[in-house]
Amino acid sequence: MFSQKEKIQEEKFELLRREMVQSQLERRNLKDQRVLEAMRKVPRHRFVPEQSRSEAYDDHPLPIGEGQTISQPYMVAIMTELLELRGGEKVLEIGTGSGYQLAILAELAREVFSVERLGPLADRSRARLRELGYRNIEIRTGDGTIGWPERAPFDGIIVTAGAPKIPLPLVEQLSEGGRLVIPVGEERRQELYRVVKEGGGTRKEYFGGCVFVPLVGEHGWDVG
Repeated sequence: MFSQKEKIQEEKFELLRREMVQSQLERRNLKDQRVLEAMRKVPRHRFVPEQSRSEAYDDHPLPIGEGQTISQPYMVAIMTELLELRGGEKVLEIGTGSGYQLAILAELAREVFSVERLGPLADRSRARLRELGYRNIEIRTGDGTIGWPERAPFDGIIVTAGAPKIPLPLVEQLSEGGRLVIPVGEERRQELYRVVKEGGGTRKEYFGGCVFVPLVGEHGWDVG
């Protein structure tokens, strides 16, 4: 239960969420109503450090510790929209981070799996999502570039870090018709692609430039 002060604060955050969706997403031509409703619903401020909560609904990424960030709301929304989720899918996320993207996916898919390289982030996200009532998710700590073969195939895979190339294991773990959304390029700047598995092959589509932290692992960047 919220105190009166906390209730007022939550109402303020709800207004900020609605404004975020209108000004940052709808005005940029995002149209999937299920994605927009999930973005209106999930309390992004609960996924950032307390000192950053006043910026939780601003149009930029935020640091979350361990050298990682929570993505800009627009980037979360467009990557989610590209998965074209309808509600019955099994989805894999690579890079749990704060858990925010995972919460959005959990609103839209039947079950969601997530791999996080950094144990402290995985633990915090698991606890936060449990507190928020999500039960259709599973998180494990490990190398996300090799996917989660025991849970494959997936109808959608989303990668929330920049890869030097598209990891072959992720493509192999897609179901027929499945979609992989991934930033690919240099360590400091990438291009967003969707890879669709169909007819025994793949089709790659380009959706503009982006900037993500590096995807580290066997099929990504070296830890360095």
